[in-house]
Amino acid sequence: MKVTRVTPVVLGTAWRELVFVKVETDEGITGWGEVRPPNKTQAVIGYLAESAARYLIGRDPFDTERLVYDMMLGDFGRPGEIAMSSLALLEVACWDIKGKALNQPVYRLLGGAVRERIKLYANGWYRVDRTPGQFADAACAAVAMGYRALKFDPFGSCFFDFPLDEKRRSIALVAAVREAVGPDVDLLIEMHGRFTPIGAIEMVRELAVFRPGWFEEPVPPENLKALKKVMDAVAPLGIPIATGERIHTPCDTRELFELQACDILQTDISHFGGLANAKKIAAQAEYHYMRVAPHNVGGPVSTAAALHFNACTTNAMIQENFNDFDDAYVMEAAPGVPRIGADGCVALPGGPGLGVSVDEALIAEHPSRKVHFNLFADNWQKRDTADGAGKSSSS
Repeated sequence: MKVTRVTPVVLGTAWRELVFVKVETDEGITGWGEVRPPNKTQAVIGYLAESAARYLIGRDPFDTERLVYDMMLGDFGRPGEIAMSSLALLEVACWDIKGKALNQPVYRLLGGAVRERIKLYANGWYRVDRTPGQFADAACAAVAMGYRALKFDPFGSCFFDFPLDEKRRSIALVAAVREAVGPDVDLLIEMHGRFTPIGAIEMVRELAVFRPGWFEEPVPPENLKALKKVMDAVAPLGIPIATGERIHTPCDTRELFELQACDILQTDISHFGGLANAKKIAAQAEYHYMRVAPHNVGGPVSTAAALHFNACTTNAMIQENFNDFDDAYVMEAAPGVPRIGADGCVALPGGPGLGVSVDEALIAEHPSRKVHFNLFADNWQKRDTADGAGKSSSS
């Protein structure tokens, strides 16, 4: 079997550009990958055109280890978000092909199931004004759908400098959500690297009374010693620190392990070179006594890939999902992803391959909107770039 063609297509939404890639073979088997490149859609597509011709077309899609090795080495420059996202698109699509060729779900090719259900947490559920009442109502609506874990960033558009009124407002939002959903729903506090180390420590101490399940990316990702400073201060509170979505290669994760700078690793499969790299880094995390909770802002194909990873990875604890809080056509673009149950979990994904069927005609009906989604803009949480979410709060 040889790969004959690689074709990217873009599904546009109000705040996400979802890049799907179709990998075709000379035996008529087609595989799919997907990534949401934050504000870098054309960069990923451009590098994909070069790398697919160089490293995949004409080759056997079963040779994914060779694909990963060659793409990470052959272009000499250090691979980053764009290169690793392009690699993940191709690598995941090849796993989809392998599963279809063997009539097996991908997770069985990666070691087999280690659990019967996979817990999900909701993100993107708070597309409302930053008021306690609206956050509380949105949280209750997510819980009514079945979610037993909610992630949210209550901190507005701030970065490093937090006026006292913004601090009080952020605390009030968390308090309102906790009161609304009760003590048995996990609250996962997303910090989006907004804080200095001392600012993060101060905020964590203020919010600890609400017993969050974790604090995520409290400081920017480039300085892991700063993260370690936060980790050491938070550890006596018994609340985990999570990070990893903006770490894109296995080698760049090494210092995180050496410093023991987090409790939960949030590798994003679609920005980390694919499923094999994610499995390898999860194994290292396990031997450092860390859990993994894959970051996932993708649509149906990315979510399916993440569920296959969770199904076969012993230290996987929970999976992120945005798609129940976006336009219905996003999930309709590739039916087959398991839906959440009353227990806050989903069944193991099906097969063969990733177990999804991509609707190319539907994707064509929703082309790229060329959105710029800015997490440091006013009202970004509404995730509607037409409503000002791309406008900087300083402009």
